[in-house]
Amino acid sequence: MAQPLAPAAAQLLPATAEASRQEVEEQIGPRRRGAIYQNTDGAFEVLSVVTDPAEARVLLRRDSAQWALIVRDVLRAGGEPFAVGSVWSTSDHLVREAPNRTRSSWGTAA
Repeated sequence: MAQPLAPAAAQLLPATAEASRQEVEEQIGPRRRGAIYQNTDGAFEVLSVVTDPAEARVLLRRDSAQWALIVRDVLRAGGEPFAVGSVWSTSDHLVREAPNRTRSSWGTAA
């Protein structure tokens, strides 16, 4: 039978969840639905931000994935949307900010 969590341990769970959420936000960076960013691979419009780890793992085919972006290459005519899981880095820069940079602008894959 499971023992109830001690008060100190119970307080660690929300703190751990918050730290994990912040880490994911840092990895995603300013990429929100509607943003366009550019790096050495090209320029991409963010169509959706997937923050459900189970969904991200399926999209990226990686057991360790915690999030994924669905993007479209804006430099390629007729480019099909695809999933990426690369973290925001100093080689990335925004071409256009998302219309609404709040967390509620995150989407999920349809």
